Amino acid sequence: MRHEDLLKIYSLLSIDGIGPGTIFLLSQHFNSPEDIFNATYPSLLKIKGISEILAKKIISSREINSEIRNNLDRELEQLQKLNGKLTTFWDEDYPSPLRNIFQPPVILYSIGNYTEEDHSSLAIVGTRNPSGYGTRIAEQFASEIAPQGVRIVSGLARGIDTIAHRSAINARGRTIAVTGSGLDVCYPPENQKLYEQIAAQGVIFTEYRCGTKPDAINFPRRNRIISGLSMGVLLIETRVNGGAMHTAAFALDQGREIFAVPGNVTSGMSDGTNELIKRGEAQLVTKPDEILTYLQLKTEVSPRQVKTPPPEMNLFEQKIFDALGENPIHIDKIAADCGMNIQDCLINLLSLEFKGVVRQTPGKNFSLI
Repeated sequence: MRHEDLLKIYSLLSIDGIGPGTIFLLSQHFNSPEDIFNATYPSLLKIKGISEILAKKIISSREINSEIRNNLDRELEQLQKLNGKLTTFWDEDYPSPLRNIFQPPVILYSIGNYTEEDHSSLAIVGTRNPSGYGTRIAEQFASEIAPQGVRIVSGLARGIDTIAHRSAINARGRTIAVTGSGLDVCYPPENQKLYEQIAAQGVIFTEYRCGTKPDAINFPRRNRIISGLSMGVLLIETRVNGGAMHTAAFALDQGREIFAVPGNVTSGMSDGTNELIKRGEAQLVTKPDEILTYLQLKTEVSPRQVKTPPPEMNLFEQKIFDALGENPIHIDKIAADCGMNIQDCLINLLSLEFKGVVRQTPGKNFSLI
């Protein structure tokens, strides 16, 4: 977008009583920031929600002062240092899945390049304090879905969000983070390395200007972007009043699919997911393939050209070899599929690793080389 048009948007947003919601309302009646900026007083009054006082303020904002110019120039300079960019609702490269949601962000700040391939995406969200079960499920779903070309979207928060992002990266997939602070503020701070990995391999989005702190009020609003960017939302462990439930509510309003992994009925941490399933608002899923099939994202994987066992392979190693594929599988599932206890399964997996047949990825996941 032209610098002068950006100035117009910043000038409008500087008006007391006008936020992104009002700008979006105006955008439904005018084709560009320039049209909004040059709108006549009578045409503004015809819009439901624009009062006489607000219309007068919009008219008066046409005189762009030096403070607004300096603020925009500083922001663009900061973004350049971060290798970031600014995209407005009117730009061609604005993420198309967000265009039709309720109150889409007027301005998106980002690091990394968003492409059409990123439309095939799944949000994975949940509690900040997952159980061992929740951790394993998040690792399994993200690490098996990401290699299928499906982007994993989440909010970079502690817990399930972090596990989903990290598992996607470890599986050599692509992940998208939506934060509740400025691009120059990594929250939580211990995710700095993960933040840099996502910036290098995926995309980081925020609607908040540089310097914005991660205030609690920012996160519920951020959740509409997480669901808006995604074809569906998977919830793994959340309380009934957890932040992930806000994401599910946005997904319902946006017409996105909702999936939930059932949890322990005696654990409050699973009350939210179980309630969504009980109300029929979420599809119950137990395997990643169920989501891929439901969203019609399952790709035809070409058969392995060679799956010939090494010469010295015992009966147990053969069982494990037959159970594995190219996508990582958690040790619990391997042991169950092979009818072995975990300790014996790990011993034979280690032997297969030494033979160069199997690789281990973080979280006790294994796949064929």
